[in-house]
Amino acid sequence: MYTIKGKTGDWEVVIGLETHIEVLSNSKIFSGASAHYNPTVAPNTQVSMVDAAMPGMLPVLNEYCVDQAIKFGLGINAEISRVSRFARKQYFYPDLPQGYQISQPADQPPVVGRGWIEILDDDGNPKKILIERAHMEQDAAKNKHDMHPTKSFVDLNRSGVMLLEIVTFLDTKNPENNSYISSPDEAERYLRKIREIARALGVSKANMEEGSMRADVNVSVRRVGDKKFGTRTETKNMVSFKFIKTAIEYEAHRQVEILENGGTVTQDTMRFNQGDGTTSVLRSKEDALDYRYFPDPDLLPLVIDDERIERIRKTMPELPEATRARYIEKFGLNEYDAIRLTETIDISHWFDTAVGDKPERAKSVANWMISELFAHPENYDIENQKSGIVDGMRIITPSDLAELVDMISANEINGKQAKEIFIKMLDGEIGSPKNIADKFGMKQMTDASAIEKVIDEVIANNPAQVEQYKSGKVGLFGFFVGSVMKATGGKANPAIVNEIMKKKLS
Repeated sequence: MYTIKGKTGDWEVVIGLETHIEVLSNSKIFSGASAHYNPTVAPNTQVSMVDAAMPGMLPVLNEYCVDQAIKFGLGINAEISRVSRFARKQYFYPDLPQGYQISQPADQPPVVGRGWIEILDDDGNPKKILIERAHMEQDAAKNKHDMHPTKSFVDLNRSGVMLLEIVTFLDTKNPENNSYISSPDEAERYLRKIREIARALGVSKANMEEGSMRADVNVSVRRVGDKKFGTRTETKNMVSFKFIKTAIEYEAHRQVEILENGGTVTQDTMRFNQGDGTTSVLRSKEDALDYRYFPDPDLLPLVIDDERIERIRKTMPELPEATRARYIEKFGLNEYDAIRLTETIDISHWFDTAVGDKPERAKSVANWMISELFAHPENYDIENQKSGIVDGMRIITPSDLAELVDMISANEINGKQAKEIFIKMLDGEIGSPKNIADKFGMKQMTDASAIEKVIDEVIANNPAQVEQYKSGKVGLFGFFVGSVMKATGGKANPAIVNEIMKKKLS
């Protein structure tokens, strides 16, 4: 259990996260303007009259965005509300032309209701983190400020892109229910799990670097053993796992120091200072009442039927956690390899395609992907599954790697030859691994009688080493094997060489 040791005793930390992910869709949530993120696009070129809040323009709900929200809700084991509504969230938004945000009200069921995901706690045990809701809303625009203090600009390209806000649940009626985040490391694991699910389902890129995933971090502290939760603060718009953990640690220690000195923690919105890793008060924290929600008169209630939910459920891919379990149980992979092969849904699909209907390939394919293929990202197209020559580079396909692994298993080539074939493919050699092996004479020598003849010659040409070996210098065995491999140009089957050589020398 993560605790803070204060001057007057131990304190525990209670953490809530409000995670925003930008939803992938061709157009924005309430308009037909493009929702594709591209930092090279000129400012204010992906904007409709609705996004710019021109008089008389009415929002129209994007049906695909609703499907994306439902899909994510199913991915976090959540209840899907059959009826939900949109409201105007009144707030000063310098980067939203309407002056309000279209969201789903906090006091009514959102499209995605109560759910949960499972992470590992700090002791390595499974822990269920409860999620209160995930509601749909529009993203704001982006303010830009130049070096002159009197000039600011706004880029509306991002305005109106759909957000899902995922809010963790704190059971205030049952303070002993610990299904909440209670350490900085658990916060990171939770966010990584949210990102993993969103990416696997194709709901969001969830990329913190480009701002398509951000988190508001709520922190409070209470003495170990206390039943009552403390007053929380909220640190806004965090876009780095490292900074989120730093902010939690600093803010928790700050609150402990205040309370131990007889002070009171106030419900404030905090700013994180990246330079020194501290937090400072930005403004007093708003409650839901302060936003003055009222139903958006331009949008009808959102009604979702069971048929729609089941249709979406049938399109969902296997989530990475289930894929990892399958790789470990079915293929005997270790946990590290299973994690590497499920970093994205495209990587796991590439692996599954290479393994095909031959589970005996799995370990070898995994080894080649992790140790060789991942080192050359320019030579494989995980995402689009292309083949041939792309931008002057040979693209290695799942069938290429499957054939290479099968040739090793069938003793057609040895490991050294396989590596040479792989390098030739990286260098742009056209043709299947078998074609390349034939072209460059890389077939493995498996004729035992031919190998035995070479072994006899090596033994005959090295009598001194033979005597030394028989006298106890068993380390010379590698010398004899190496000599045979050299004499055969590396083509002799190493297993056959070892077997015959042992018999001859003994």
